[in-house]
Amino acid sequence: MDDSTSLSDTARNAASRAAPFGGVLMLLQYCMAPAGLLVLAAGLLLDREEIGWAGAVLAAVGVALLIGRSIAVVRRSARIGALLGGALEGMPAGQLLCDEADEVVFVNAAFRELAGWRRGERPLDALARQFSDDPDSAREFRRLRERVRAGAAASAELAIPALDNHPPEWRKVQGQPVPGFAGSVHWRVEDITARRELEHVMLREQAKLADFMEHAPVGFFSVDQNGQFLFVNATLAQWLEAFPGDLTDGELRLHGILAAPPRSAAPYDLFDHGGGEQRGELTMVGLRGRRFQVAVAQSVVRADDGTIHTRSVVRDLSPEREWQEALRQSEQRFQRFFEDAPIGIALVDETGQLTECNEAFLALIGSEAGSVINRPMADLIVPAEREAVSARLKSVQGGADPVHPLEVRLSGGRELTAQLYARRLANPVRTDGRGEAERTAIGVGLILHFIDMTERKSLEAQFAQSQKMQAVGQLAGGVAHDFNNLLTAMIGFCDLLLLRHKPGDQSFSDIMQIKQNANRAANLVRQLLAFSRQQTLQPRVINVTDVLAELANLLRRLIGENIELKMIHGRDLGLVKVDQNQLEQVIINLVVNARDAMAGGGKLTINTANHVVTQPERREHETVPPGSYVSIDVIDTGCGIARENLQRIFEPFYTTKEVGSGTGLGLSTVYGIVRQTGGFVLVDSAVGEGTTFTILLPRHQGELRPVDTAEPRERRGSDLTGTGTILLVEDEDAVRVFSARALRNKGYQVLEAKNGEAALQQIETNGASIDLLITDVVMPQMDGPTLARHVRKLRPEMRVIFISGYAEDRLGEIDGVEVAHFLPKPFSLKQLASKVKEVIRDAR
Repeated sequence: MDDSTSLSDTARNAASRAAPFGGVLMLLQYCMAPAGLLVLAAGLLLDREEIGWAGAVLAAVGVALLIGRSIAVVRRSARIGALLGGALEGMPAGQLLCDEADEVVFVNAAFRELAGWRRGERPLDALARQFSDDPDSAREFRRLRERVRAGAAASAELAIPALDNHPPEWRKVQGQPVPGFAGSVHWRVEDITARRELEHVMLREQAKLADFMEHAPVGFFSVDQNGQFLFVNATLAQWLEAFPGDLTDGELRLHGILAAPPRSAAPYDLFDHGGGEQRGELTMVGLRGRRFQVAVAQSVVRADDGTIHTRSVVRDLSPEREWQEALRQSEQRFQRFFEDAPIGIALVDETGQLTECNEAFLALIGSEAGSVINRPMADLIVPAEREAVSARLKSVQGGADPVHPLEVRLSGGRELTAQLYARRLANPVRTDGRGEAERTAIGVGLILHFIDMTERKSLEAQFAQSQKMQAVGQLAGGVAHDFNNLLTAMIGFCDLLLLRHKPGDQSFSDIMQIKQNANRAANLVRQLLAFSRQQTLQPRVINVTDVLAELANLLRRLIGENIELKMIHGRDLGLVKVDQNQLEQVIINLVVNARDAMAGGGKLTINTANHVVTQPERREHETVPPGSYVSIDVIDTGCGIARENLQRIFEPFYTTKEVGSGTGLGLSTVYGIVRQTGGFVLVDSAVGEGTTFTILLPRHQGELRPVDTAEPRERRGSDLTGTGTILLVEDEDAVRVFSARALRNKGYQVLEAKNGEAALQQIETNGASIDLLITDVVMPQMDGPTLARHVRKLRPEMRVIFISGYAEDRLGEIDGVEVAHFLPKPFSLKQLASKVKEVIRDAR
């Protein structure tokens, strides 16, 4: 121990005995020389009463010895203090020193700026104010101050909310008690906003990367040296019919998912003899037995601690194999189509030589394949037409649009006239000696189709009949069934949504609008069926002006911008009693016909007026009896209708449009609806001037009554809930989901089946508990009537409700089915629940 240390200890002991000098000694112990300290300490230790002036003299001598030394020390201390203060002042982080009374000893400019310090404000209070808008930050800062006051070092990262949806600023606040100075605290504040934003960006990018890897279209996995899965992404887990956790947390090893595990390899190897880089194709097996071909690329990695793990990428080859098989089958189908087509087909290369033809073409020209293959196509055309036909084919080959077919005379084994259709064909197809199709590498050729004109009449008749049957099928089947399925789902889910919304909600009116328009679409379907089904109309008293006003926007959208629409409403127009939806369909059909007649634009006028007939008015196809009528004139400035066609325009399936442009049912539907209503359809037309269709509807003498669109009062409040078990069979997912939810909502237990076979399995399992069968009529594999026959063999007493978009009377054509209950599509939640309750109640 040196002199300075021992003397310092002596001074401290003396200070504890001499309280009046305690503060001075604490200061001097750091700056006194050993000799001066010794003299001063000796003087203080003497008892002043015992030796009197001796102690005082010794103390005075000690002080005198120290004065010179103290001045130098104070100057050095001041310089050090200034140096330290400058260093703290220049730090980018905020620095604050507080004594035991929480008074500021030192604060730098950075602290004042970060704390938002104001004059007259305590720095820590200013800092607390920064966090006051964030309850969590304010609470955490209070806790931080309490911990530091208690003598513990503490720190926290706190947010300062920003305005205008900007990200918050962040501060790191640290409090550290000063050793040797009880109650004094060193506070430090840093702006860590940039760091937090960087961390946020990094976390977001890491999450994005993890999400990309998790749901990438390829599989990723990693195993350890024992073949235990360390990581499996969701894609591979799905292929393996498992969840990622099933693979990483279970007992399954890598070789457990391989159909043929390697025999001479490590547990982490995919192939025999392993290696650092392993690539190839193999078969994997899912947990439920599904086998699938994959391409795998694997790297074996050895960590610094000697452990081994793999990084593996898996690509499912099943789609690729399916595409290859589909391509092969497609090529086979094309070859069969090419060979077996009933019309002549020939392929011509870029030089005009015939490279391939089918049997129909050879039969058409009466020649053998060997005599025409690799010959110029022009040689098969009669000399008189050869030059013109060759020029036309070259223009098509050069990119001209072949609008019309050519009529050519062929000069093969027999001369005949045929229609020739030519289309460009890039890389013409050739065949090798085995009949395999291949494509040339360069050039643009032609594919030629030849139709014998002698068969044209027969083909046209067949095509017309096909078009007619297609129109009937689309009208009665496609519209009534498929579209009604869509409408059932739309109306039904609207009903389910309305159960969760009150009339005052904004969404309530939006949903009602959707439902009302869906109901309107359902009415349009029924309108289309009116003529062919002899559908019963639902007439009511209406004002034609109101109907046209509602249709105005729709009509403008139908006709387009190049046609001007003008409506002229008659004064004091009488009322009519008609089915409004059917009348709307009449107007729409006439407007669409007028639009098609004005392809280049024009003017469409709709006039309404009161029309009184005093004497029978004779027209070419109608005689209008005397009476009061309301007339609707639809006037266009289109191409007009030839006189010879006016007699047939109302015949079903008759149309003057190009084949495929119309069904020929538009005007016949108009005629049927108007005649069912008791009205008449008149037409005046001149080619090149336009056409006027006049609808005459009998004037109704009654009053216009408001239509109550709500449910009937006696049904509006009726209880539609019930109990029982219902088997619902519907192949349309949307209809089945809605119907099941609706019935469960009403208290029923619902079993669902997507087809008839699944329904029979449900009946075999739960047959005794099923009270009612609801089945669609048209379904794949087993239709509804067939299902009903099977069910009644097992449960003769079970009630059945058929649902369908087809007409109810169509079910009567199915042998062996008694249709006791039928619910047409589309139906609403109330209609479904009401029908079910009615049938179950009657059964009990």
